[in-house]
Amino acid sequence: MNPWLMLTVAIAAELCATTALKFSDGFTRLGPSSLVVAGYIISFYLLSQVLKTLEVGIVYAIWSGAGLAIIALIGVVFLGESVSLYKIAGLIAILVGVLLLNLAGTAH
Repeated sequence: MNPWLMLTVAIAAELCATTALKFSDGFTRLGPSSLVVAGYIISFYLLSQVLKTLEVGIVYAIWSGAGLAIIALIGVVFLGESVSLYKIAGLIAILVGVLLLNLAGTAH
């Protein structure tokens, strides 16, 4: 499987796991708790496969940066969490950092 596709699926699995974590009520609800465990297992397994071919710095920057930005959006849009200029500025800074790491990784 294409490593970029695996990374995308790893991010999606991590997002599902993190969102389920919010609903697990401290791991007291079986359904969401099971999704947390399964999501993180899938995500870390796929990350381990991606790291066979791509650089760890770039992979982790994309995985964590995209995950952070998307989970913040999920929190605001679906979970009623607050939004502020500081949060938006922080997310933009993270995305710019991920972009710069990718550009640095392609410059040889």
